[in-house]
Amino acid sequence: MSVGGMVANRRQFATHLPGVDHIRHTHDLARNAFAKDQPDHGAELADDVERMVALHGADTIAAVIVEPVPGSTAVLPAPKGYLQRLRELCTKHGILLIFDEVITGFGRLGTPFAANFYGVTPDMMTTAKGITNGTVPCGAVFASRQVHDGLMVGPDNAMELFHGYTYSAHPVACAAGLATLDIYKDEALLTRGASIADYWRDALHSLKGLPNVVDIRNQGLMGAVELSPRDGVVGARGYDVMVDCFNTGLYFRMSGDSLALSPPLIVEKSHIDDIVSILGDSIKRVA
Repeated sequence: MSVGGMVANRRQFATHLPGVDHIRHTHDLARNAFAKDQPDHGAELADDVERMVALHGADTIAAVIVEPVPGSTAVLPAPKGYLQRLRELCTKHGILLIFDEVITGFGRLGTPFAANFYGVTPDMMTTAKGITNGTVPCGAVFASRQVHDGLMVGPDNAMELFHGYTYSAHPVACAAGLATLDIYKDEALLTRGASIADYWRDALHSLKGLPNVVDIRNQGLMGAVELSPRDGVVGARGYDVMVDCFNTGLYFRMSGDSLALSPPLIVEKSHIDDIVSILGDSIKRVA
């Protein structure tokens, strides 16, 4: 919650980790509404890192943490060149770049990870959810060799990447993870999304023009439809659409008035047609 920018979550707790600052988010309806895949505008927002360096000093900044495609804030694809610019600036100033790939990891964008999709290699990656298909709670952090070696400075008998081990390498979670990885490999699911992403994009954008739809966003097998607030009450219209869709056979995550959708990696075109049809009918009913 301290490093994240979700205001509703942050409000619930009075105290956060000290020494955390934030650069601007990339959501820009004025310039990027209805962009297909990556929006054209916003790469320059990465230059906020330079502002943080000027304010704090590069030697006091441990890392820049970013979701390549923020999911809980309703699918905000990185603008063209944005992640590349973050990588450039972090390298320039000796700052670690950390990708939160809890949502984008394990095939969501049609590549194993968002790092592959965007061609940007972070120094660390946080993962979860897809690592076990969500069947058993499990998370993992991937670290570069440089980070690993930096943490291993010490006596020869030092424990590798030492931390509390209460649930580390839990046998059930590891078994679920191994089984999931086998299925990903056997059914080529880590890259399957690439073959259907264009169909998903075009189907989702067919909702443009429906009542109160102010934006549609997509990347890989992720998508969001943003609605205008009702009478200035953020989330009221989105909630009504979510409930209406649930009652007609479609469930998705609501974030304010944005409706975030992440179909399973095995989704077929007929399923996408159903998703878009149910959602479109609901948007018209709730209008």
